[in-house]
Amino acid sequence: MLMKKRSPSRRASIHRRGAFLLGGFVCLAALRVEAITLSQTEAQRIGHKVWQNECAGTIAGLTSWNTGENFASLGIGHFIWYPRGARGPFEESFPDFVRFAANRGAKLPSVATPNGESACPWKSRAEFLAAISDSKMKELRGFLAGTIDLQIDFLIQRLQKSLPKMLDAAAPTERAHVREEFDRLAGKADGCYALIDYVNFKGEGVLDTERYHGQGWGLLQVLSGMNEKAQSPTAEFAASAARALRLRVQNSSPERNENRWLAGWLQRVHSYAN
Repeated sequence: MLMKKRSPSRRASIHRRGAFLLGGFVCLAALRVEAITLSQTEAQRIGHKVWQNECAGTIAGLTSWNTGENFASLGIGHFIWYPRGARGPFEESFPDFVRFAANRGAKLPSVATPNGESACPWKSRAEFLAAISDSKMKELRGFLAGTIDLQIDFLIQRLQKSLPKMLDAAAPTERAHVREEFDRLAGKADGCYALIDYVNFKGEGVLDTERYHGQGWGLLQVLSGMNEKAQSPTAEFAASAARALRLRVQNSSPERNENRWLAGWLQRVHSYAN
């Protein structure tokens, strides 16, 4: 079993006036509305959906390097890990998970350090694929397969931390709307899935580097683009996400050929409405 058995009665909570608790981890929150709860069963279901979205739910998919990218994609959330000296427009997340896992007492693989400052040891996709079955890669994949619960906790913590960052980056006139739409979605498990998956999938939308022609496609932009009068928050979130992703592809440079990914992206965000 990859998942540690836990009682379904244990509750994971996101408190807008209080704290967020999951598997013993507590994070003070700065949100100001009623508390909502997410059961351990719901949290695991969401984590496995993300794993299915990113890695087809496979162990092999936990260590990937996609064509045309200059970074490895690791874990159920395909957390980004750049080689030393390499950078790109997308936020690196695997070092943050390493620090999270180390703080929770996990035994790290030899390629990672507890402070999260180690760079990806494979410098290119070709080098990564050539090493896919060597001892270091197997150790890394074993670490990822053995920390699925921690990765789920990390994904939910990332969502928890995203709201203050988005509110800080949003225009003052947009902040109340962004908070309201976040709250509407976070009030139910299916909305939490949409938020958790999308922020992991396309980021918070607060970095200037994650924009084409000044227009972003992250969670902030999706929440900003939602119609507050829509009766189904998840359906409206899916529609807003689809608009943001189509605009991203439209604004992308032709050499990136991002249109090749659009059908898969849209299929993923449409799952939020279902």
